[in-house]
Amino acid sequence: MTDPERYTILLERADDGGWGAWSPDLPGCVALGDTIEQAISEMREAIAFHLEGLAEGGDLVPEPTGPGVYIEQHAVTAAA
Repeated sequence: MTDPERYTILLERADDGGWGAWSPDLPGCVALGDTIEQAISEMREAIAFHLEGLAEGGDLVPEPTGPGVYIEQHAVTAAA
């Protein structure tokens, strides 16, 4: 079961060394920061602003779809 108050966010390293954040549950809701911590903080504010705008506009506020997980990458070798 998902927590109705928790949206998954994804963090990506930018070419300039900064960080971008976005949520698959909230298309168009993004944030940037010089550090991971700053990107997360900015994303918290962006999500609050985004949800407030949806509610004020009478739009449906999407439910979070669930938590993210990490998948370990294992080396792949070519068959001989």
